[in-house]
Amino acid sequence: MVANGELVKVLTHTDVTRYLEFKQVAGSFVYREGRISKVPASEMEAVKSPLMGLFEKRRAKKFFEFIQGWNDADPNTHQNLNLDQATMADVFKTFGLEPGTQDFIGHAMALHLDDGYLDRPARETFERIMLYVSSMARYGKSPYIYPLYGLGELPQGFARLSAIYGGTYMLDKKVDEIVYENGVAIGVRSGNEVAKAKQIIGDPSYFPDKVKSIGKVVRVICVLKHPIPNTGDADSVQLIIPQNQVNRKQDIYIASVSSAHNVCAKDYFLAMVSTIVETDFPEREVEPGLALLGPIVEKFVSISDMYEPLEDGTKDQVYVTRSYDATSHFETVCNDVKDVYKRVTGNALVLKQRKTQEQEQAELQ
Repeated sequence: MVANGELVKVLTHTDVTRYLEFKQVAGSFVYREGRISKVPASEMEAVKSPLMGLFEKRRAKKFFEFIQGWNDADPNTHQNLNLDQATMADVFKTFGLEPGTQDFIGHAMALHLDDGYLDRPARETFERIMLYVSSMARYGKSPYIYPLYGLGELPQGFARLSAIYGGTYMLDKKVDEIVYENGVAIGVRSGNEVAKAKQIIGDPSYFPDKVKSIGKVVRVICVLKHPIPNTGDADSVQLIIPQNQVNRKQDIYIASVSSAHNVCAKDYFLAMVSTIVETDFPEREVEPGLALLGPIVEKFVSISDMYEPLEDGTKDQVYVTRSYDATSHFETVCNDVKDVYKRVTGNALVLKQRKTQEQEQAELQ
């Protein structure tokens, strides 16, 4: 997850971080023209990067200086560009950046899912790049962090916090029926028991009649006995293959962690390769990513449908989330969380500074 991203903000705001430990992901990489390279995040890194030739490095350096020097209140930093009116294609054109450079900036730094961002106002991409840069500055090696013992720690952390505030978890309970009265959901039945609820939130697997298919994701989890080649023996990486580099419409994502993150045995590595399915041969579509991993001890392939809700849920008080996409970071998931929050409450999710539980208890005493 991005160190200064939305998920980390949510975890910090809710105090779930008291139950979690994180370790930095060692490197952020991008695939270009047949090789893996570190993603530059500043004008100095751009100068040293093997991703670009001498003249392109100068252009990229000026671009990053422009991005990091931008000040809304100072027209002298704008170079006659309006980020709210000019498209990102206009900005790239202003600095004369090559398509390959645009690829790693748009996909490996701004984390856009496709090239549609080029025709949208540049402000969106500017903010995404600044998020990447600020996350990079937070820890140094890369902008990403990963929870020790794996992503399963996230729901456990929320479960512990929920219990403190009176929440109840019922595990290994089959959902037999959503109970309605006058067209509005009032609870969930499991066997002969009904858990009453004013609102119900769930993923698409519980509500097949309330969602529509929007595609498929192919994921391959691979067990390795070595770090991913050409990443400087990094014990963990985030690697993005931009769509244009492999003649696709969607990027390919590679995330790798190791025993350093307490997710596998010593001297082993786990790598996940994923992308949105575009053909009738999903496994072939991730081959460019698998080819970068070196010898694979074991691999597990899964192909999952992606769904989105047909309605917003306000009529019957059943709120359905979207399926996970192919990204290996959590920025798109957080967008879905904010969307569900707004549908449920009618208000946008604003993470205000709040008192911790310790502060609240101290005031009561």
